[in-house]
Amino acid sequence: MRLESIAGFCISMTAHLKANLVSTIREAAEHSGLTVVAMSAGSDAHGRATQAFQLGLRNGDTERSLRLELSGGFELDKPQLESEFRSYLASEAKRLRNPRPDCCVTLDGLPIAFAQFQWPFHRSTSGADTYIVHGEIRLADGREHNLHAKVAASVTVTFADFVPAMEQPYAESFVYNAIRKTIDMGQLEFLKSGNRQPVPVTTRFYSRWQKKFIFTDTSDEERLSYLLCKVYWLSGVLGEGKPVWIADPRDAQYLNSAETDLLRMAGHEAGEGLMALDGEFAAPTPALMARSADYQARLEAALAFTKPQFNEAMRAGHANM
Repeated sequence: MRLESIAGFCISMTAHLKANLVSTIREAAEHSGLTVVAMSAGSDAHGRATQAFQLGLRNGDTERSLRLELSGGFELDKPQLESEFRSYLASEAKRLRNPRPDCCVTLDGLPIAFAQFQWPFHRSTSGADTYIVHGEIRLADGREHNLHAKVAASVTVTFADFVPAMEQPYAESFVYNAIRKTIDMGQLEFLKSGNRQPVPVTTRFYSRWQKKFIFTDTSDEERLSYLLCKVYWLSGVLGEGKPVWIADPRDAQYLNSAETDLLRMAGHEAGEGLMALDGEFAAPTPALMARSADYQARLEAALAFTKPQFNEAMRAGHANM
């Protein structure tokens, strides 16, 4: 076969594969209540081709959308890949109904927003055998202060063996939860400027025996506290009282719980007069918003925990070294 024929065949096959991917994404999005608003060609950190899609709610709400960026050669050619991709889109369709779908809260009470994540992963160029994704998190408490952290989430090659594909739909939740866990441990600092901070995503976050991610073991009391904090910040402060999704599987993974348990607990709090529950969504009541001083105090304490602590006696020369 002549080189020209081989090149033409490869171009034709690439176009066919991309057409199949676009068709699958359109159909899966439609099934989940989403629509493909725009498509574009892009490139990753190493200049390799990517495929970017902008997805919005099918009801015409253009205020919120999801950017999905996949490696240029990625295909949904396995049943498991397509099944998990559809589950991802179904979750995103509900998450996009939140007034601030980019936001979440940490266990300690920090409201944060995820921004500028540069999917897909790229391989490390520093010699380490890892996959890297860069992004940014911002303190999202409704005030103007520009406190943020640039992050580099690194996934070991060993860890990648547990993931169906090293692509955004299959990795976004555990990367975001690893970032929340790193904040919980006081290992990410919010600054007005600064260098990129590492977030290691290792096998310690995955149980081989249970075949699931485990970030934090929480009690019912901690989960209740989390849900109230989430509704207070994401709906009451940032969302003008519009309801937020309670049964979010990303939160369930972060809390080592189940979506059904989160709904059950939200129902309990609704009975206590702190939430107004509508199906899987909840908004704060005036009784919850009256606790603003408590939530602000929690935020300040959690923020202080992320700041480096120094041994002042040692720094002053009053301790043996």
